[in-house]
Parts: sequence; C-alpha cells; structure tokens
Amino acid sequence: MDSARFDDFTDIDGLLRLPRLAGLAASAGGERLVAAIQQADEHGSRMVSSLWELDPAGEREARRLTWSEKGESAPRFAPDGSLLFSSARPDPTGGADEDVPAIWRLPERGEASVVASAPGGLSLVAVADDGSLLAMTEVLAGGSLDDDGERRKARKDAKRTGIWHTGMPIRYWDHEVGDVSPRLVLVSPSGELRDLAPDADTVALVNASADLVPDGSAVVTTWTERVTGGETRSSIAAIDTASLERRVLLPATAGEQWSSPAVSPDGARVAVTRLTTSTPTDTTYDFLELHPLGGGEPVAVEVGDVTITDYAWADASTLIVAGDLHSRGAVLVVDAATGAVRMLVDDAPHGAIAPVADAVFALRTDMATPAAPVRIALEDGRSTPIPAPGGIGELPGSLEWVEADVDGVTVGGWLCTPRTASAAEPAPVMLWIHGGPHGSYNAWSWRWNPWLAVARGYAVLLPDPAMSTGYGHAGLNRGWPRLADVVWRECETLLDAVLERPELDGERTAVLGGSFGGYMTNWIAGHTERFKAIVTHAGLWALDQQHATTDAAAQKVRVHGHADELPDWYRAYSPHHHASAITTPMLVTHGNRDYRVPVSEALRLWWDLVSGWPGSPESMPHRFLQFTDENHWVLRPSNARTWNEAVLGFCDQHVLGAEPVPAALR
Repeated sequence: MDSARFDDFTDIDGLLRLPRLAGLAASAGGERLVAAIQQADEHGSRMVSSLWELDPAGEREARRLTWSEKGESAPRFAPDGSLLFSSARPDPTGGADEDVPAIWRLPERGEASVVASAPGGLSLVAVADDGSLLAMTEVLAGGSLDDDGERRKARKDAKRTGIWHTGMPIRYWDHEVGDVSPRLVLVSPSGELRDLAPDADTVALVNASADLVPDGSAVVTTWTERVTGGETRSSIAAIDTASLERRVLLPATAGEQWSSPAVSPDGARVAVTRLTTSTPTDTTYDFLELHPLGGGEPVAVEVGDVTITDYAWADASTLIVAGDLHSRGAVLVVDAATGAVRMLVDDAPHGAIAPVADAVFALRTDMATPAAPVRIALEDGRSTPIPAPGGIGELPGSLEWVEADVDGVTVGGWLCTPRTASAAEPAPVMLWIHGGPHGSYNAWSWRWNPWLAVARGYAVLLPDPAMSTGYGHAGLNRGWPRLADVVWRECETLLDAVLERPELDGERTAVLGGSFGGYMTNWIAGHTERFKAIVTHAGLWALDQQHATTDAAAQKVRVHGHADELPDWYRAYSPHHHASAITTPMLVTHGNRDYRVPVSEALRLWWDLVSGWPGSPESMPHRFLQFTDENHWVLRPSNARTWNEAVLGFCDQHVLGAEPVPAALR
C-alpha cells in the first residue's frame, strides 16, 4: 500500500485507488491503536479492508497487521489485549463456514484464529470485561440457531428465493427484509453462542443498535415492532443474558422513538438518542439523553446547533460526542452527572471516535482532506496527527467559504476554484446540491469529489441550504417538508453572488446532485434554462410513485400524504409534472439495487425524456448511465471511475463544447 502523497487530480483511477481510513480501535489504556483501511483490489471490483497498527504518539509509521484477500474490519480490543475483528477469510482449521464473516482473534504475537462463527455470519458489537462478546447474526425466518445451517443448505440447493411478507418494511437500502431474522448472540470466551432473542421476528432487530453492560449481565438494544398503518416503532429494551428476560426501558410512542444506546463503563447509565416522529410541519429532531439503568430521572444534553453523528464513553462520568456544526464539525465533552457540555474542537467533522483516559482518537476530515487519524487531548483540545497510509498533497485549486443573505437568513457554502481561473479566462461553474436533505458539505467525499472537476478547470460551488445539518433544529426544518423552491432559492442566490466574480463564467454552468440533490436537479430542470448541463443521480422524479415504493414509504407517506389528497402540492413539487419544460441536456445515473430511490424513478424519467424529445433520435442530448449491480451509491471502484468519467465528459460536452462522451462509456 503506497503511502506517497497524491496530487494528480486528473487521474481519476489513481484517486479512487488511494487508501481510505474506515475505522479505529484503541486499547483501554490507549497504548495501542488499530485502524481499518480500505483500498481497491487489483481489478477495481471491490474495496478490501485490512488492519494496520498505528502509533498513538504520532511518531512512528503505521504497520500492517492483516493481509487476506477477503479483508478484515471492525477491530476491537479484548480485555487480554488481543485484537478482535470480523472477516470471511478462510479458516485453516475448517471450523468456520467459507465466505461467511466470523469473529477472529489476533494475539500480540502469533497467528489469528477463529473465536466464533455462525451460518448467517457474525458481526462484533461489543466486548464485556470478562471476555464475552456481543455479536449480531441472522437466521432464516421461522428457524433457530440450531437448525439454521441445515435450513440454509436446503434452501440454497433447491434455489428457493421466495420471501413470505406479513407487513412492512420489506426492503432497506439495497437488501431485502423478511427472509431472515436478525439475532443478538452472546459469545462466551470459549466461542459458544447463546441466542439472546430467540423470539425475535424479522423486524425486531433489523438495523438494531445495541451495547453490552460491561459485566456481561445484560444487553441494551433497540427493539422494533410493527404498528398500524405500515409504520414501525423502536423502543429501548434490556435483555438479561442469563434468563433472556426482556424488559422495555424506554417505550416508543406515536411521537417519539429511540436509537443508539451506549452503556457507560460502570454500567450505571445508557446514552441514547430520542427521535421525534416527522410530520407535515416538523422534521425528525434528535435529542441526546443519559438514562440511569437502575431507574431515575434522565439527564438531557443540550448540544446547541450540533447535529450528532457519534458518541462514546471516555469513562463512567464523561461522554464524548461528535457531530456536524456550521458546515464544519465539532467534538464535545459531556459531564454525565449534569449534562454540562464543553467544546473540545469545532474545526472539522470527526468520526470513529475512540476515547481513552486523557485523549480521544478519531478520524478527522474536511473539504480539503480525507479522513486521517488524530489524537485530541481532553485537557485542551490540542490535536496531533498520527501517521497512516494514504493522504493527498497539493490540491488543484483553492477552497473558500462564501455566504449570501436570503430573506434575512445567511446561507453559506464552499467554493472550490481552479488555479487557472482569472478575469481573462474565467472558469466554468458547477453547482452541486447535496443529498439528505439532512446533510452537509463539510467533509471529504470519495463518491462526489469536487477536486476532480476543479482539475478539469471547473469552479465548484457546494451550498448548505435549508434542511442542512449542523444548524440546529431550525436549520433542519427550514424548507420542510422538502420544499424544492425554498432550497432552490437559497442555492441560486448563493450561486448568483459568487458569479459576480470576474474569474467565474456565469454563461457556462452546470448543476449536479444525488438523492435529494438528484430530486432537486430534476425539479430545477423543469423550472429554469440557465444551465448548459444537468446531472441527476438517484433522483426522485414522480413523487406519487416514489413515496409508496421507497423502503422508507411509511415516513414519506406520513409526511406528504397521497397525490389525490394534496394534488396542488404534488403538482408543484413532483418534477414529472414539469417534464415538458425541460430543454437542458440531462445525464441520468442510477443503480438497479437502489431501494431508497427505486430505479423506477430513473426509468420513468428516461421514458419522459426520450418520448418527449421532438427531434430525431440521434440528435437527442440526454443520456442514461445505468449500473445493474449498484445501490443508492456507486461503490465499486471500477464503476465509480466510469461514473466520474461520464459525468465530467457530459459536462465537458455541453458546457465547454468538447467532443461527446467516449464510446467506451456508452
């Protein structure tokens, strides 16, 4: 793995092959630090993760620990100092099922060995002080851990693929829901498995978040149940690991649910997120609370404008919280007894936080820097970089924060400008609209990387308009429920403000977006002719269709109702009603396995574009790039290269007058 700095942003494949840090684990005393690092395989067919030992003091270079073709991920330290991880690597003893993730143990000296395996795979969730482990697995619906292997083999041999649905949900992002029952299992130090929820149906532990009480006596987990109207509600439950008795700690209601339990090191408290239920007038709001496990009054934690993305306990009295803040990010220190908050850093987003006694290890990123490990001192917030593979050198342009006033609200965004831009040779401009809509342009992105466009001579504007994270509840709700005209007004006002600069060319512009940003580009296409090209990825097109077919149908219909109930709203905000007004060349990209925005949205958009084109077929400017094995994101490095080449080539053609996209991409 080459650790040389990368600075040739005209080399798309080179950028996509750079190492990417994806996780951190610190030993209890902070003397050891291990990172999961992903890199494309030889063919660019997938990302493979390996484990690397980092120097917590930031003085020595990283050392690679694992090498298998299957890869290793999710590192955690055991009480004895050995390293635990998940991998589908071959088991030399033949004990673990082939190609199914198992839990492995790597001692400080010696070879890795399997701790435990299951026919449905095992993913490590938490580690108890006595060495027992909490893991997640899946069993075929209607079965148990005891007969799962036999039932799986029979199903595979018979090529049975039917799923018997009895309610919602039936899909999540890119996989089916209903054919398996997720289960939490306790893994003894000797590797024996105990099913902690043998009565769980197919939804109770779907996407569950759980934690283990340090002494191993109980598990605190989300527990999801179906309710009337196709909805589900998630409570917080405690499961006694000896008796399997399950009791509800925090019940869900029609107005609120719970997620992300994290138990304190002394087992006295659990940090949880309380989520309000979205309505036509209010989005979902998150609240961080600390609840005594033995009963008593909770402590509410006021985090201001921070949108929380992660939290972990440093010790029994201190919780570390990370989140988005003002198009950057923050790390907070919370006093568990009082809920008092101290700002540790507020310069950038941090993830994979791993607190130790006097510091927090984390992955720090920003708009100009990929995620990289740092050590943040708890005393004063001083941040020390830690050497790790990957990294970039000089960027092909400059990064600047820009702002504009929109009806009394300050709307900001990042402007990336190529070094070649000048009043004599102004740069063409791309407007990128982020997804979510609850998201933020505050971090490096491997999927939508503006520096690839900047290296081609484009300036890229990345706004954080209404409904962006990191601006408190008011910011999240401004523009709700997903009002395209509000978001467009804020984006366009900021765009017009930067286009007053002589080094930017307002006559050569394009607009691009994915997911909610793709919905926005679809809507914009029918409301303005100011752009020379439009790129829409995984975008909503016909809202009456998408709202009832997405995997999040319950939430969408609850907020937006049905088209026959609100015809004026759907007529104004569903892009397909404005198809006849589209004159700008559009590039449509979509993955067949996208269940959040089903590919039917792209199929219907493509039909409307093709069938509505008045000229000859060969003169039609629109294009459709379809990925048959991708989901909501384009994840395979080889497909990501194709996507970037197609997007940049399409914009070059229609914004710069270049030759059409090469035939190899068609």
